[in-house]
Amino acid sequence: MKTAICYLSCHHGNTRKVVEAMAGAGGADLIDVRTRQAVQLEEYDCIGLASGIYGFEMHKSVTAFARQYLPAGKPVFFVYTYGGAKGTGSKVLAQIAHEKGCPVLGEFSCKGYDTFGPFKLVGGIAKGRPNEQDLEKARAFFLSLQTK
Repeated sequence: MKTAICYLSCHHGNTRKVVEAMAGAGGADLIDVRTRQAVQLEEYDCIGLASGIYGFEMHKSVTAFARQYLPAGKPVFFVYTYGGAKGTGSKVLAQIAHEKGCPVLGEFSCKGYDTFGPFKLVGGIAKGRPNEQDLEKARAFFLSLQTK
């Protein structure tokens, strides 16, 4: 199954580490949504959307990217990292997928090192995350998608 993972990873690279682990396990193409390249997602069988949680939601750039580029009817999955709380996670992306008739195969999330706002005052939270155990779970999740 030819898979693209469209992601945004800021600050500490938490989300990038997770999607790189997934791509290494299953051969997905990684697309950084900031590159503003001409994206042809129609050629993919499955599309992942990934981001850290910012203000309790996935980054607005990933949401805008999905609205513009996600082809109708393509199976999707979501990946996100968070420091304190998941917030609403992939709720907005799930709504976009629903509107475009895209079946949602699942979502993966894990803690990620976070120094945003008040967390900076205490040296950050979720230090050392994602760790190797998180990355192994990410790989297993991605490989499980191959059977869906």
